[in-house]
Order: sequence, then C-alpha cells, then structure tokens
Amino acid sequence: MTAVGAVAGAAMLGAAPAMAAEGDIAIDVLSINDFHGRIEANGTVAGAAVLAGAVDSYRAANPNTLFVSAGDNIGASTFTSKVQDDQPTLDVLNEMGLDVSTLGNHEFDKGRTDVDGRVSDESDFPYVNANLFDTATGERAYDPYFLAEQEGVSVAFIGAMTEDLGTLVSPGGISTLSIEPIVENVNEVATALQDGDDANGEADVIVLLLHEGADAGAADAGTPAADPKFGAIVTGVAPNVDAIVSGHSHQEYNATVDAGRAFPTIVSQTGSYAENLGHMALTVDPTTKELTSLTSEVVPLTVEVDDPESDDAADTIFVGAFDADPAVTSIVEAAQAVAVEEGSVKVGTITDDISRAYREDGQTNRGSESTLGNLVADAQLWATSELGTQIAFTNAGGLRDDLLFAGDATVPGDADGVVTYAEASDAQPFANTLVTLQLTGAQIEALLEEQWVGSAAHPQLKLATSAALTYVFDPAAPQGEHISEVFFENVPVDPAQTFTVVTNNFLSTGGDGFSTFTEGTGTADSGRIDLDAFVAYIQDLGTVSPDPVQRSIGLTENIPDSGEYAVGDTMTVDLSSLLFSTGAPTDTTVTASVDGTEVGTAPIDPTRAVTDDSTGRASFSVPIAESLAGGTHTASFALEETGVTVSVDFAVADAAVAPAPVPERPRPRSRRLPPRRRSPSPAARPAVARTSSPRPDSTRPRPCWPVPSPSCSERR
Repeated sequence: MTAVGAVAGAAMLGAAPAMAAEGDIAIDVLSINDFHGRIEANGTVAGAAVLAGAVDSYRAANPNTLFVSAGDNIGASTFTSKVQDDQPTLDVLNEMGLDVSTLGNHEFDKGRTDVDGRVSDESDFPYVNANLFDTATGERAYDPYFLAEQEGVSVAFIGAMTEDLGTLVSPGGISTLSIEPIVENVNEVATALQDGDDANGEADVIVLLLHEGADAGAADAGTPAADPKFGAIVTGVAPNVDAIVSGHSHQEYNATVDAGRAFPTIVSQTGSYAENLGHMALTVDPTTKELTSLTSEVVPLTVEVDDPESDDAADTIFVGAFDADPAVTSIVEAAQAVAVEEGSVKVGTITDDISRAYREDGQTNRGSESTLGNLVADAQLWATSELGTQIAFTNAGGLRDDLLFAGDATVPGDADGVVTYAEASDAQPFANTLVTLQLTGAQIEALLEEQWVGSAAHPQLKLATSAALTYVFDPAAPQGEHISEVFFENVPVDPAQTFTVVTNNFLSTGGDGFSTFTEGTGTADSGRIDLDAFVAYIQDLGTVSPDPVQRSIGLTENIPDSGEYAVGDTMTVDLSSLLFSTGAPTDTTVTASVDGTEVGTAPIDPTRAVTDDSTGRASFSVPIAESLAGGTHTASFALEETGVTVSVDFAVADAAVAPAPVPERPRPRSRRLPPRRRSPSPAARPAVARTSSPRPDSTRPRPCWPVPSPSCSERR
C-alpha cells in the first residue's frame, strides 16, 4: 500500500478539479464521513457553511461533481444540532446537495424505525447499504447502490455497514435487521453492476461507501490495509471496485491497494467532523467507458493563520479554506439561535475539568477509566435510588464531550466553572433511557470480564461504575481471567448475592458486547433519560469536583507455580490504573509495605495508555527475607494523596523446606483488598474503607454525593 495525492496546506482560492485529456470526461467525487452534526465552525472543524462553500467551488469548476458520505452524518452531534434531533444537519446536507450516503451506526441511534421514517423522510438524498437484511423477508433492507450519470458515464456507489453494528447501537432498535458479511455482499452487488445485464443496473465506475475504517496505528503509518480487520475487507472486495471511501474509525488516510489492473484501488478516509474533504478525481474515455486516470487527495477545510487580535506572533487561529455558503450559513445561524436559548441555562458548577480518558496523541481512550464516566455512573445510581438500585454501569462510548472548567465567552452565561445545559447534553447526547435489572455477584464479575473484548482497535472497553463497586484486575491474565476480586461497599462480592443495577438501554440489551446484561432478571425500563438524570444530579449537588480516586486498580504478581515463595525469592508486583489520564497527577509515588512495615517507594509513570486502562504504572520487587519464612503475609501498596490502598496476601514456605512444585496447578487467586478513600479528617470517619454513596432513608429520599464531603445538612 502506498500513499497518494497531495494534501492542501494553505487557504484555497478555488478548487482543483479533475483534469481530463482531450475528449475524456472528468468527474470529481467529494466525500465526507462521520460528520456527526458538526454544523458550527470550531478550530479545525470547518463547519457546514465552509464545507458547503468547498462543494460549491468544485461544482463551479466542474459540473460533473458528486458529493457523497460514508455515514454517521447525524448522531453524537453537538448541542446545536442535537437539540433539534439533528434536523439542522439534515437541512444543511440537503442544501449542499448531498448526492448519496451510506448508513452509519449512528444513523441507527434511535433504531431502524427512525431511520426508515423520520431520517429518510427528512433527507433529500438516498441511503444505500448492501449488507443489512430484513429478518422477516430475507431481502436487503435498503437499496444496495445508487447510480449517478455524468455525461453518459455511470458511477455506482455501493453502501456497506460495519459488521459490529449489533454492539454499537441498542440491539432492540435493529432487531428486524440481520448484519451480513461486508465482502461477500459488496462483491455480489459489484459483480452484478458489471455483468452486462441492464435489468440489475450497470456501472462504468464503482465506488464503495464503507462505514468501517482502519485503526489509528495503521492510519498513522499510511497503510490502512495493515489493520487486520479493515485490511481483510480492503483486499477482499472485488477488483472492479475502483475506490473505497471509508469512515467509522475517525482516522485520516489516503492510500492505494494493488488490484491487479491498470489503476490500484483508492482507499481513503477524511478523519471526522468535516475537518477535511475527500477529493477523488477520475477521467473516463467516453467511448470505451474505461478509466484513463484516477487520483485522490484529502483537502483540509481550514487553514492556520496568525491571530489578528493578538500581538504575539505565536498565536494562531483556524479559518475556513473556502468561502462560506450563504444559504447554509443562514440555516446554521437559525439553529444557533435555538440552541443558545435552550442550552445557556446554568446546570451547576465544577471546580476543575471533568473529562473522558485520553491518549498521548489527544485522541480519546475508551479503554480507560475517567472522571466523567464515574460521575455519570454516580448520577444514574442517584437518579434511580428509590427503585432500590445499588450499582450503576455506563459505557465509555456514551461519553461524547468533556465538562471543562474554562468558560466560553461566545456562550451567554458560560463563565469559568459554569456547566450549561448544552455542555451536559454534549457529554451525554444519546438520550438513552435508564434500565434496572438484577445481576448476581458472579454475573457482575463476568460483566467486568467482558471489558476485555480482544479487538485490535479496542482491546479493552471500560465500564464506568458507581463508587460503591470497586475491583482489582490483572491486565496480564489470560482472556476470561482478568478480574481478581470485586468489592461492594468494601466487602468481597458473594457470587450468589443478587444486586439491583442500573444502566442505559444500550448496554442493557448487550451493546458494546456486554452480553451479560441480557442475562439479568427483572429487567425494567425506568423511563428516565440519562441526560435528565445527569443534569438533575449536577443541579442537586450544585458544585461538583472531579473524584481523583480510581475505582479499579491493575495488579500483576509473579506468583510461583507452587503458590508459595521461598526465602531468597523476589516478589514482583506491577501496578497500573493508578491515575486518570487528564488533570495533574494526584499521586506521584506509591509506597509498598509488608505486614505494615514500609519496604519501598516507587515513582508512578503518568504516560497515558493508548487502548487500555494502564495509565499510572509502578513496579515493585520485594525480596523475600528469612524473617518472612513460614506463614501468610500481606503486601500493601498505598497512594498517599488519594488514600487508595490495594493489598495482596502471599505465602512463604518454611525456610528449611523447599516447596515442592505442583504441576498444572490452577492460577491462584490472591485476596485483593479494595481501594480505600482517605477520610477528610481523623475524626470524620475511619480511614480504612472507601465510603459508598449512602442509601436513602425516610428523611432524605436521595443519597448525598460525593464522599468524603460535609454532611447533607451542612451541604444543603
């Protein structure tokens, strides 16, 4: 695979359309993917008006210009579009003259009924898909392709959806759809489009609009086909597919794959949010209808310039690389007016950023615990406490923006520390309902184990938990054996005990692969919306601070095969997930003790994890001294600032007797103690246990949060 095409690096006065040899027909194909309702300009996000201006520019230069999308036009949108159910986004795409779009998973956020009804009705362009089938009829649920005629040249756009759709949206919303293999179905359609039978449609050029993409590693290397899952699709599609316009993974790449013909297959993606515009230029011989040239580029829609309002030469801003389209500008301004009125209402205040987890490159990490995820879980428990809920779970993928302390001067009332309704909505945009159900302790452990999904792109998908549920995990353990021990209110969970839990309806139906939720009993939809719960919780608290305490800790120990250490051995313990990825590290060191005697201190490595929950790592090597011979001992690892302590019991053989190896002994499970929260003062409460949110009583129907904190009477 090789990189192709140029990327624009400065503001453009006009588009560079396809250049055809004399007599050939030049066609330009413009593409976006994962727009997600980003209709407003914001930094490198150009906004709908500039995007429309770019399309206008190409069309002015070449009337044979097609504008297409690889899906996720709507859903997970910012407040300005979301507050009107993404109608403004559909309006701007209609105004731009989008020719065709494939369906993305976020089109199905509200289920198939919404796609087939409201979304399709409000779209002036068709949606295509070849690998979604109706379960009742066995037929394709949507038109598999769209044909566009340009001066006698027929260009076909085939649509395809990620095969992971069933884990990305609420399964109940797509229960009438069967998700079939991409390659098999795309190839079937592509073959039919060039089989000489006009009855099933014929195409001279074939473009696949694919809502699936390469992961970050392959994309950054400029070799998207190196991603095993995506690469199998790219190399598996029929050789008569001329180009693959992809999406879903929010990555930027522009490459080719050898197809064993005159022109290699183009494989591209623009990133997301219309920060860039895909531009494919092709020319066709009008007589033979054969391609005579095929190139591709990713065109930035913004350009970085000096900030005219700053005297500092280092200060820059991003401006549109194309003139804004006036008609689309009007649509956006009307949407902004509605959003300002609806979204400027103050919900509460925060003392610092409360955010999602991040990688070193600034991308979010759904495999890691976050202060925002924990806050949302606490909110959902609080909102359903009168239903008897004890534990809340929420998914990292449902968190779509951060609560930032810094105010936005362009938003009325959004001062430093203020959380507006719009900001809360951007963080929780899906309007999922809260569902209660009963799970046993064994099922909760199985559920937590499902966080390790084994995917190359997302080897771990983190579940945020409410404060009373804590656990220790071994990141180095085999699949299915990661969870070491689970605690509820600081007590090890009994596998047979039943707990009432709350989660969103996406997870309750097995979303993100958490199928154990579907095995629960007494499942009931509370009818309460996650956003409403989040807003009400912040309003009730008034002021919220990010909780610096991790609710899960990674611990890997080099346990001998015999299950016992010998005098002279060294016990090695690797700790992880000691820090959140954002904000200043609360702890910089961890202290180890054996039987209460301090044996060493180790620095915490704050390097952000890429795909898992390992941010905040430390390692210890503890020599097994003769004084430890015979008996069981406890090694404890403490974080002074947050008050978290995790402990492990270990056995040492008698010094005079060498332990006999035990062949094929099952992996031992050392007892892990739960993380512990430091009390605010010695007199306030014993500093021995993480305190959970108190259960409601007759005088206070809803629990106080956070803890440690003043009493309810003091705070209210």
